[in-house]
Amino acid sequence: MKQLGYKTLALTLAACVSLAACSGTMSGADGYSEIPDPFEDVNRVTFQFNEAVDKAVLEPVARGYRAVTPGGIRTVVSNFITNLKSPIVIGNQLLQGDLEGAGNATARMVINTLAGFGGILDLADEGGIEHEPEDFGQTLATWGVGDGAYVVLPLLGPSSIRDASGMLVDSYADPLRIYLFNVEEEGWHYARVGATVLSERERLLDVVDDLRRNSFDYYAALRSAYYQNRQSIIRDEKAVGSAGGPEIPDYDDF
Repeated sequence: MKQLGYKTLALTLAACVSLAACSGTMSGADGYSEIPDPFEDVNRVTFQFNEAVDKAVLEPVARGYRAVTPGGIRTVVSNFITNLKSPIVIGNQLLQGDLEGAGNATARMVINTLAGFGGILDLADEGGIEHEPEDFGQTLATWGVGDGAYVVLPLLGPSSIRDASGMLVDSYADPLRIYLFNVEEEGWHYARVGATVLSERERLLDVVDDLRRNSFDYYAALRSAYYQNRQSIIRDEKAVGSAGGPEIPDYDDF
């Protein structure tokens, strides 16, 4: 069964990467490209479903989490979650040929794990070693694979064929997930996923509120903001902020 799962993963990834490589992008005047959206009708239906779930469940829970949890505790939770992703970041840095980035990510993991009490304190950042998010979607981009079509994933939100494929690979390759499943402690993995979603949704409460309130077409605004943010991350730039649109979360990390 495990061997079959990896074969299925490989075939799915190959098909998705082929689709992404065959799909082009349209140049934009702002220096970014506009991601193609041939599945817009289906995407909008999925988007409305995600919005309903968010407004009914995720947003109220995130607001409750913010209301009852001090900012310092929320930062500790975010730091811990980020540190757990370190092996994936390091692996993708190596696959991209970024030895300096891999070295920095390794140093961050060692410092924060040993001196930062398992990662709840980001001492590496205080020492000048900033967190640089990396995933397999970014790795594929550095290998020349195009975005492919824009897709809205159920519950996970905006993505592209390339980045959704990358998310699948990162999920399978995550050493912590593999370990927890091997020792039959899957519940801790799902708890981490839930904590990640909650922490990220709380962080973006104000951003999402602003985007919903000020967008004529929230779907199109989210699509554009997601794509521009991903391009900034791939180029190792700061995430798109207020000057170029709101920062959109990397749902691929969930």
